[in-house]
Amino acid sequence: MSIEAPHLISWLRAAGEPSRLRLLALCEQGDLSVSDLAQALGQSEPRVCRHLRILSEAGLIERLRNGQWVHYRLAANATAASFVKGLLAQVDRGDAVFARDLDRARAETGGSKDSTTRTFESRLGRALKDFIENNSPPTRVGSALLVGVEHLELLETAASIASECTAIAHSRRAAQSARAFAERRGFNCRVLLASSSDGLCERDLIRAGQSFEVVILDHLATANTEFARLLACARRALAPAGRMWLFERYESLEVSRAKEKIVEHPLARLRRMLGDQSLSCERLSPIEEDDEHVLAAVAAPAANREQVRRA
Repeated sequence: MSIEAPHLISWLRAAGEPSRLRLLALCEQGDLSVSDLAQALGQSEPRVCRHLRILSEAGLIERLRNGQWVHYRLAANATAASFVKGLLAQVDRGDAVFARDLDRARAETGGSKDSTTRTFESRLGRALKDFIENNSPPTRVGSALLVGVEHLELLETAASIASECTAIAHSRRAAQSARAFAERRGFNCRVLLASSSDGLCERDLIRAGQSFEVVILDHLATANTEFARLLACARRALAPAGRMWLFERYESLEVSRAKEKIVEHPLARLRRMLGDQSLSCERLSPIEEDDEHVLAAVAAPAANREQVRRA
């Protein structure tokens, strides 16, 4: 079965990266969710999502929607599947890394008893936590909302700066891990499972049931959601005198405004997006940890900022 050179080059580029080769080996075993694959690789879900997107765009794997959730498997295309299987046939399956990945994936899909106690505390999570704590109000607030629980350090921070904490998780496994983490640490935190894996919607706000003095928006944990839409929804959850912390990848903001043929700097774009939601940026800072380049911001409703300035 011959393969046209452009296709072959595209496939080799997609598969020729250690994490993506490991993902192909796992997808060969059957349908797996992002959570399953992230647990197997020991990487964050957003990072795994980026690798999966590259493999999917190259045509080597395909997405399957199962209700609200998405699973991945090898592409049904015979030529692409043949290429992947031929490539994986060259891999030593006794290799410690590939064997460990497979064992973890089997444990996840087999309902491992300790799956709810796994966490992904990391240097990046600690850096995000430090950014909030260095810019948090001097006194404890009444309520906080955390959107995305990939970084459990942020859950800890939300619970420490507010008397009541609500967190919204975007997968059942993430929700289980967050609940177990909160219980072990003794946090007063309610963890809700998002109505959809696509981000935050009006139904989630209704379930949360109030406006919040602090909103923490971790877009790193909701990578499949358009940031502007997620920001608009989170803005509606923010109390008039509240404050919002948000985290977004630098490269995600490196896009041009095509209709106006304007290339915006990521910092300028983030400030504009905040302004579009009547939010005034109080601080903007880059964070680089765990091979991630993140922009961190803290913002407040513009009207509230103006009142403080006049006072």
